[in-house]
Amino acid sequence: MPPPRHALLATIALVVGGFAIGTTEFVTMGLLPDIAEGVSVSIPTAGHSISAYAAGVVVGAPLLAVLGATWPRKELLIGLTVAFVIGNVGTALAPDYGWLLVARFVAGMPHGAFFGVAALVAVDLARKGQAGRAVSRVMLGIPVANVAGVPGATWLGQNFGWRSAYWLVAVLGLVTIGLLVAFVPHIERNLESTIKRELKGFATTQVALTLLVGAIGFGGMFAMASYIAPTVTDVTGLDAGAVPIFLLAAGIGGLVGTPLAGRLAEWSVLRSITIGCVGMGVNLVAFALTAQWWPTAIFFYFLSSVLAGILVVNLQLRLMQVAGQAQTLAAASNHAALNTANALGAWLGGIVIANGWGYTAPSWVGAGLSVLGAGVLGLSLRKHRADARTALA
Repeated sequence: MPPPRHALLATIALVVGGFAIGTTEFVTMGLLPDIAEGVSVSIPTAGHSISAYAAGVVVGAPLLAVLGATWPRKELLIGLTVAFVIGNVGTALAPDYGWLLVARFVAGMPHGAFFGVAALVAVDLARKGQAGRAVSRVMLGIPVANVAGVPGATWLGQNFGWRSAYWLVAVLGLVTIGLLVAFVPHIERNLESTIKRELKGFATTQVALTLLVGAIGFGGMFAMASYIAPTVTDVTGLDAGAVPIFLLAAGIGGLVGTPLAGRLAEWSVLRSITIGCVGMGVNLVAFALTAQWWPTAIFFYFLSSVLAGILVVNLQLRLMQVAGQAQTLAAASNHAALNTANALGAWLGGIVIANGWGYTAPSWVGAGLSVLGAGVLGLSLRKHRADARTALA
């Protein structure tokens, strides 16, 4: 166990990496008009660069985790961050739309594997009984990015050209590499960890059920959040200038929910996931029913982000619990599942809006997804109890 100062600095290095990843993931949304003009395409077409990043996460998380299963974790984190820097430099240099899509795909590939391996390193460095808090601290990079990194990079891109935002992210990646080299201790790789063993350990019912809870249940929040801007203007009746306030509320919600998740995890991971799923469903119904009033709309939007933080951290820990020898693959695949949820929620929300059911309809769809996610969680809990009885017998 490294001394506390060393562990703290190592955790800061991991959080800075998460901050850089969170910034590049979401800054594209605020710069779409500038990017579209820069590569001479329409705004909807430029929006495919967001999908390209998400596809990179879904493909890269399991692929890079499997290929890196035999690497020491410090060296794997450094390699993933190098790939992240290359993807963002490629984005900043993109001469045309095709190059942009490829660069965003490459930038997304290290996302899930980085957070997965960072969570494993955080647990290695944590004191006994504090795994939940350790993982929640690493995950703080994303809500901090939503509060500070994304607005700052968006301002930079709007005032100094959209490419400057991605140069900033690339520099953050280089800073992360320096911090990883300096402060993350070398942790010998598990000699029993092989690609074959990772794949075998990953192919279990509990891993599959936990990933499904994330891919379906977490989609509820994205169904609502993907269309928050027109909901604020058309349903709540506020000016477009109020949208950033809602986004700030969501960022603050993440800052509240993520550390809270760590504390709840040390009480019970499974109960925390249950609270997240059921709470998200109830919250989305409340949002749909009260979105016409701004105080309730902003409160329930804030609360959705708190519940999302609880879900992300505890799903990560649950996968680490049930994965056996497939620790790296399972930890990374959580983020592939969450990005699948992102795509699923946004797609289903778009369908109900296109059919004329209004901007609160995605929240009802989201509530349905939360119910389905809770149903899958119920199957997982049932198997968990059956396995416990078998082990006891």
